[in-house]
Amino acid sequence: MSLETDRHVSPYSSRQKMARVLWSMVQATVFRLSFHNCYGWRRFLLRRFGASIGRDCVIRRTVRVECPWNLVMGDNACLGDRVNAYCLGVVTIGRRASISQDAELCAGTHDFNHPSMPLHVRPICIGDDAWVAAGAFVGPGVTVGDGAVLGARAVAMRDLKPWTIYSGNPAVEIRARAQQGED
Repeated sequence: MSLETDRHVSPYSSRQKMARVLWSMVQATVFRLSFHNCYGWRRFLLRRFGASIGRDCVIRRTVRVECPWNLVMGDNACLGDRVNAYCLGVVTIGRRASISQDAELCAGTHDFNHPSMPLHVRPICIGDDAWVAAGAFVGPGVTVGDGAVLGARAVAMRDLKPWTIYSGNPAVEIRARAQQGED
């Protein structure tokens, strides 16, 4: 295959492309235009598109989810306003985990060493009781440990240890976080 032809090969099947188009229409209308506290409705819509959504998850209407069939959320997890869940690979969000407003979860990247820059998807795992604060970025292949905190506007391109607070770009360990018991 020539380089010119290789640049135009999609990593997605025709079925996946159609699902993405249909989801984008649903997301732009009945998902986005729902009342602000219609969490059950948005959970229902995501489940219809293959997402695995636990009980009582809070998903704000301004959330953007790409490829919802790659989204897994544990019970009582939260996606805040304007979160971008770019689920090109599997994105798992643990029980009681919070992803705050304007945060980005990006499970895809490109091989910049190859002239056609092919897509590489790598899963993201956000542990139970973790918090990804406002405007933070979690990159492909990153695991945010149980109870870890990624501070506002911080960038995690490597795994974060459980029950530890991180801040900055790139994220660096600040201190331990007191482990909390389950309710």
